[in-house]
Amino acid sequence: MPRINILSPFVADLIAAGEVVERPASAVKELIENSLDAGARNITVEIRGGGAEYLRVTDDGCGMSAEDAGIAFLRHATSKLRDERGLEAIGTLGFRGEALAAISSVSHVELLTRERGAQSGTRVALDAGEIAEMGEAGCPEGTTMIVRGLFYNTPARLKFMKSDRAEGAACVQAALRCALGRPDVSVRCIKDGKEEFFTPGDGRAESAVYTLLGRDLAASLAAVSSGGEGGIGVTGFASAPGTGRGSRGAQYFFCNGRYIRSQLLQAAVEQAYKNSMLTGRFPACVIYLDISAAAVDVNVHPAKTEVKFSDERRVFDAVHYAVLGAIEAPASAPPPAVEASEPKLYSATRPERSTFRVEDTSAPYQTRLDLSSRGAPRVGTPAGGGGSPFRAAQDRREAAGGQPGSFHPPAAWAPPRR
Repeated sequence: MPRINILSPFVADLIAAGEVVERPASAVKELIENSLDAGARNITVEIRGGGAEYLRVTDDGCGMSAEDAGIAFLRHATSKLRDERGLEAIGTLGFRGEALAAISSVSHVELLTRERGAQSGTRVALDAGEIAEMGEAGCPEGTTMIVRGLFYNTPARLKFMKSDRAEGAACVQAALRCALGRPDVSVRCIKDGKEEFFTPGDGRAESAVYTLLGRDLAASLAAVSSGGEGGIGVTGFASAPGTGRGSRGAQYFFCNGRYIRSQLLQAAVEQAYKNSMLTGRFPACVIYLDISAAAVDVNVHPAKTEVKFSDERRVFDAVHYAVLGAIEAPASAPPPAVEASEPKLYSATRPERSTFRVEDTSAPYQTRLDLSSRGAPRVGTPAGGGGSPFRAAQDRREAAGGQPGSFHPPAAWAPPRR
C-alpha cells in the first residue's frame, strides 16, 4: 500500500489553481469581478495570444494601499469577508480570496494600483506566486493587472489548451457576460488590437443588450418584468415564439448581477414556450433575477457559476410567469384602428366595359374606338371620305344596315404590291 505524502505548498497551489483557473477565460472573469467589487465604473480588458500570452485588466476602482497590495496574493486573503456570518449573505462577486493567488501561481503577474486621493501608487511583480519586485510607482487611480505566460509552469494544463483563436473567443465571451450583468459599468474589450465591444455603461439593460448581442437579436426581444412579489424580482428580455434558435447559446441568466448557469431558470423559461415553439428550437433570453442575498447560496461551485436557492419553487414560478406574460402580451393587444377617412387603394369589383368615341374636329383624322368588340379598333380613316375604296365600301355597308367596325374589302379590289 503506498504511503501518504504531504504535498509541498507549491504543488498544493498548482492543484488549487487548476480548480479556479481552468483556462484564460477563467482569469478574465475573476479579474473583472474583482474590478466590479472595487466599485469601478470603467473597465478595459486587453487580450493577446488567446489570453495565455498577455492579459491586462484596467479599472478606475478604489485601488489598494501598499500594505494591501503586498498581501493581496496570499491564499484566502480577501477584503470581502470577515467571519463565518458573512457566508450567510454574500453580496459581492468574489469572497474566497483564491483568485489572485491561483492566477499568480501559474503565471508572471504585474500589479499597478493607487488609492483614490493618494499621491503615488504601488507596483508589485510576481513570478509563480512569489514577489520578485515591489515598490512605489506612478499610475492612475484604480488598479491594473497584467498577466503574462499563463500556465507556463504547468505543462500538463498548457498541453490541453485549445488554439489561440478559440481561447481568445472564450475570453471575449467571459468579458461579455460580465458586462451584460452590469449595464451600469462601461466595459471595453480589445482582442489582438481589435475592439470587440464597448458598452456605454448608462445603466440601461437594453443598451447593453443592443451593444453586446447585436441589433437583430435585440429587435426580436420583448421586455420581461414582474412586480417583485415575495421578494423576487425578475426583469430582462425574452424572444418572440416565432424566433426560436438551434441552441441555448443565447440564454443568459444573472442572479444579483452574477452570471450563473441554472437548469432551474432554464426550465422555467422554456416551459413558458411549451405550446408556442417548435420542438428542437430554443428561445433567447436575458434574465436578471433580484433576490435577497440570504435566499441564495453561491458557495456551491469552484467557479461560482452555479447557485442554490432556498425556495426553488417560488423562483421557478416567478421567472416562468414573468416570461409567459411577456410573450403573450403582443398576442393579446388589439389590432390598430383604421380611420374611416382613409382612402381605399384597391377595389374588389371589376369595372364594366364601355364604348366611347373620341372625335377631334381639328385633326385631319377622326378616330373611332369600340372597346366592346373583340376585334382591333379601326383607326385612321380620312375625314373627307377621299377616294379610298375602304371608305366607299364602308359607307355602302352602313347604308344597307350593317354595323360599323365589321368592314371587309370587296373581292375585286386588291391592295397594290410593294
